Amino acid sequence: MKSLTLFHFFPDKLNLYGDRGNILTLKKRCEWREISLNVVPINKIDQASDVPLSQADILFIGGGSDREQALCTEELKKIKDSFKSAVEDGTPCLAVCGGYQFLGNYYQMLSGEKLEGLSIVDFYTISKENRLVGDVLMESETFGKLVGFENHAGQTFHPYETLGTVIKGYGNNKKDKKEGLVYKHLIGTYLHGPVLPKNPSIADFLIGNALDRKYGQAKLADLDDSWEHEAAEKVWSRYA
Repeated sequence: MKSLTLFHFFPDKLNLYGDRGNILTLKKRCEWREISLNVVPINKIDQASDVPLSQADILFIGGGSDREQALCTEELKKIKDSFKSAVEDGTPCLAVCGGYQFLGNYYQMLSGEKLEGLSIVDFYTISKENRLVGDVLMESETFGKLVGFENHAGQTFHPYETLGTVIKGYGNNKKDKKEGLVYKHLIGTYLHGPVLPKNPSIADFLIGNALDRKYGQAKLADLDDSWEHEAAEKVWSRYA
């Protein structure tokens, strides 16, 4: 049996948006393919040696309040060099909302104060008074039709490939009509809900690239995703 290891960063603090549903989706989609997924919770980082990132096949960071996110980012700074190396080496990573924002260079608060990010990828986020809230419908050349829910004050700006084009909703900001970020095998997104149950193509992107990286050309077995697609179509039908 093939096996993968997922590092789940701060599940006790970054859990506002149903992020455990993303973990459950990855576990079940692995289980259905007879792949063992070992989930390692990382709740505290005292020093870099506490987190042997070379042992991780998938990385996950969820979303939390600004305060919790800032505290977790301070701890993540202790491993930011090895984290960046893991991303550059192709380790799949999913970062949601605040976890997405703080992978950039900085998060500028309403006061103008800039909270330093991890600079894993070169981008920035600016907080605005009016939150961007509601259902999101997207079309993606890579992942197909995507759905989710967004609730964020921060507006993110970057030059990289995005997760998709926004048909309904806001996405990264009010200007671009694009959502998320895709860099190598890193996905950053504002989609809550959680994102993976209704969007299995994103889950399989993470699993498939983790398998390829660990075992070489490891083709994923097809799964019956009819329920997942039906759930997503119901969201699309509200706005048809």
